[in-house]
Amino acid sequence: MAFLLGCEKVRVEFPTKTVFEGLSLGVDEGARIGIVGQNGDGKSTLLRVLSGDVEVDDGRVIRTRGVSVGMLGQSDDLRDGDTVERAVVGDRPEYEWAGDPRVRAIIAGLLEDVDWNATVGTLSGGQRRRVDLARLLIGDWDVLMLDEPTNHLDVRAITWLAEHLKTRWRRGAGALLVVTHDRWFLDEVCEAMWEVHGRRVWPFEGGFSAYIMQRVERDRLEALAEQKRQNALRRELAWLSRGARARATKPKFHVAAAQALIADVPPLRNELELKRMAMARLGKQVVDLKGASLRFGNRVILDDVDWIIGPGDRYGIVGANGIGKTTLLRIIQGLQPLDSGRVKIGQTVRFAVLSQHLDELRKLGDDRVRQVISRYSRRTMLDGKEMTPGQLLERLGFTKDDQNEPVCDLSGGQKRRLALMLILLDEPNVLILDEPGNDLDTDMLAAVESLLDGWPGTLLLVTHDRYLMERVTDHQFALIDGKVRHLPGGVDEYLKLAEEADREAAKNTEGGRRGGSGTCPGNGIANRPGSSVGGDLGRPSSAASNDSGNAAAPSTPALSGGEQRALRKLMASNEKKIETLKGKIEKKQLEMAAADQSDYLVLTAMQEEIADFEAQIESLELEWFEAAEKLGE
Repeated sequence: MAFLLGCEKVRVEFPTKTVFEGLSLGVDEGARIGIVGQNGDGKSTLLRVLSGDVEVDDGRVIRTRGVSVGMLGQSDDLRDGDTVERAVVGDRPEYEWAGDPRVRAIIAGLLEDVDWNATVGTLSGGQRRRVDLARLLIGDWDVLMLDEPTNHLDVRAITWLAEHLKTRWRRGAGALLVVTHDRWFLDEVCEAMWEVHGRRVWPFEGGFSAYIMQRVERDRLEALAEQKRQNALRRELAWLSRGARARATKPKFHVAAAQALIADVPPLRNELELKRMAMARLGKQVVDLKGASLRFGNRVILDDVDWIIGPGDRYGIVGANGIGKTTLLRIIQGLQPLDSGRVKIGQTVRFAVLSQHLDELRKLGDDRVRQVISRYSRRTMLDGKEMTPGQLLERLGFTKDDQNEPVCDLSGGQKRRLALMLILLDEPNVLILDEPGNDLDTDMLAAVESLLDGWPGTLLLVTHDRYLMERVTDHQFALIDGKVRHLPGGVDEYLKLAEEADREAAKNTEGGRRGGSGTCPGNGIANRPGSSVGGDLGRPSSAASNDSGNAAAPSTPALSGGEQRALRKLMASNEKKIETLKGKIEKKQLEMAAADQSDYLVLTAMQEEIADFEAQIESLELEWFEAAEKLGE
């Protein structure tokens, strides 16, 4: 693999901090690298050093002659007076860019709801971000560097971006470096990880899941002094093994290899105990929607929706940008009047909301963190333990130095954690989180997730972070065409519904999107304000066709007695086959240990046999999970 760029013995120093010292690393052709680390450790600075935007204080940055680098920073250089078309494609004639399938696909994937003739200065922050990303992606770059590319993208756009980056270059060509807190995105796109920590960069093989496993093992062997940090990572690994990632058709590491590390880790949440505690605080009724309908002009937000939210329920809500998720949260709180229907809120319900813009912190102004927490003398219950405000603050990653900082000077991630802590200290029993993962690094996301695991109340979560959604909620729902639809298959099911709706809409409007002023030929871009990337989702798949807006509880299709017996027989058979294959793997591993370690041909053949056994186990496990889901177990 050819070397593209890198640095040798680099030192980067700011007036108050040395970010890197003696840093040497390289990026080869074919690299797909995710960059993680705590806020402030230098992830964005590393990208800017390698791109040449930051001058180093010592050492040198190396780039192979002729290598082109495209950089997406956290802020853009777009001109407010330019149209969207000019900002994205520049002065290229329309026949040239519109005739390029790759350019059309990028514009359709990111800018379907953006007026092609609008000026940049009139766009929302999210639209402006997507324009900048589209501008970058249509370029022909040897190396792409992306700093938080998933910000302001909804689930479908994030999925599109991941697929684009995986297929952008042929295998072994190009290079990608990406800084993001979206762990699903890291697993999908990256084949190696860099952890920025302590003025250095630590390399790891594999995506985020493999990185977590390797880091746990490293900490276990080398860092007894960092016991608290290790435990948090092991809880994260427990989720990776027990949750949705373990059932994926192509897991990034073999789940069995993780079992020894998490054998003594308790379940992430004791659901029965949390529900019992929630009922003690809330009673039997939380929020009931009955025949709820709401329109804004011609736009339908809710259409005759029945939805029961009970004590201890942990629900995630997904949907395209602009579909009305935040409005739905306001309806649930009784803050948004309905056109028809009603919202019944339990008498004991106490709502608390962590908003996207953290409006609740503005009133604190110049107050220092320690002054703010000194106003709270009460303890709060988490994980069955009483915690003081100071202990809660420490668990959320605040050091003693951080406690002396004015609230207005905190970083975005610190403000979000402080806001969450103040909410928990007020002891609500219904917690509403609107994009809580914004501005948090992966370590702090894990800490917040661990904190929420022990919270005894009803939780409603809106986020585009698929990992966070499936990690902290027990059921997911989609807001689709005015209906609240349960998603037994999680976010993946939502994406399938969206794709089906797009195909159906394309059939019904064949030829309707060709040509026309302000429209990109063949790419589905039209000047329709408010048109969403999610499209018209009014035609659900057959798997969800029986759910007509009543999302009171998950349902399982009725199976005949014969079908149930066949599925249970399949599960029992697969369990036996899996045990047999595990025995074969153990036997083959013993043979490898006894074999001549210098005979690489024999060892390679044995390893290939083991890999074949593991692939068979993976296939059997998938069949077992699918059968269990059909049975509702």
